[in-house]
Amino acid sequence: MKYIMFEDFSGAAVPVIFPSRINFDEMREQMPYTTALSAGYITLTAEGVRCHGQSKSLQLEAGPRDAAIIQTKFEDAES
Repeated sequence: MKYIMFEDFSGAAVPVIFPSRINFDEMREQMPYTTALSAGYITLTAEGVRCHGQSKSLQLEAGPRDAAIIQTKFEDAES
């Protein structure tokens, strides 16, 4: 799976997770948020979420806090 971390209208980080068959730039074009913060690949492991890699087309890479942000979103659906 791939992901792009966006900044929403309130300044909060919002991950969008999507299938690997969709290109990063194609997904980016569909999103209303103006700022993409990071992008890469997501893997679920026994320890939790792991973010790695990069999007060459967006010139972004996985951020050091991305896995924690995504894990929090999975654990708290209201976040």
